[in-house]
Amino acid sequence: MKSTIPAAQFGAFFSALFIFLGGDLKADDLPKIVREAKPSVFAVGTFQPLRNPAFRFSGTGFVVGNGLTLITNAHVVPLSLDTTQKEVLAVARAKSGDGTDIEIFRAEVIRTDRSDDLAVIRINHDTPLPALKLAAGKRMEEGASVALIGYPIGSALGLIPAVHRGTVAALAPMAVPKLDSTQVDARTIRRMRGEAEGIIYQLDAVAYPGNSGSPLFSIETGEVVGIINAGLVKGTREAVTNPTGISYAVPVANLLRLLALGAR
Repeated sequence: MKSTIPAAQFGAFFSALFIFLGGDLKADDLPKIVREAKPSVFAVGTFQPLRNPAFRFSGTGFVVGNGLTLITNAHVVPLSLDTTQKEVLAVARAKSGDGTDIEIFRAEVIRTDRSDDLAVIRINHDTPLPALKLAAGKRMEEGASVALIGYPIGSALGLIPAVHRGTVAALAPMAVPKLDSTQVDARTIRRMRGEAEGIIYQLDAVAYPGNSGSPLFSIETGEVVGIINAGLVKGTREAVTNPTGISYAVPVANLLRLLALGAR
């Protein structure tokens, strides 16, 4: 038996469905977030006056707090500098749109946490730079819309900030499997259990070499909710040609703990 819906009822049903699906949606704020955030996103590397190129790129960082503090990954910061050749830690950003004409500021590491892969850097600059707002530390949920801004393959493509968009795909333990029980400590056990301090965001946004240290934004609030620190690759080495599309970010709560320790 074939049934039909009267046109008037169908119209009312369609209107109600449209309201249900679209009522909570709002205009995409990501372009505004990107526009306001770009002046705060820097390349991190080393500067040596007689080297070519003088600035050697290693990753991304972003300005927070007083405008002279920059956050990046601990693995982005060199373990040592060739002081005999006047090599120094430095941050840079492009003056022009093509990413080749850059301005460089000397910097120094003031705090690191290698277990969370975070580093706090002081920028040597006369006036404060634009700073990004950090979220309060509430854990993001799976499915939340996020975006990252950084310098993927910055050595080859120039210092042009690029935006990658995605979602929080999973809340994963922030623990690398150990070889044997003698290498397992209490902090590793807590992280493998998925306790609060040991959670890392798994993302479906692609992060390339150079994106390490990039700020991860909530598209809903525009606040920094994490710090990109790794991308999963198909081979055994990090490479431009074989990203899987799975990336990871340290939650901002871990950074807030590190900053609080420094304020004591």
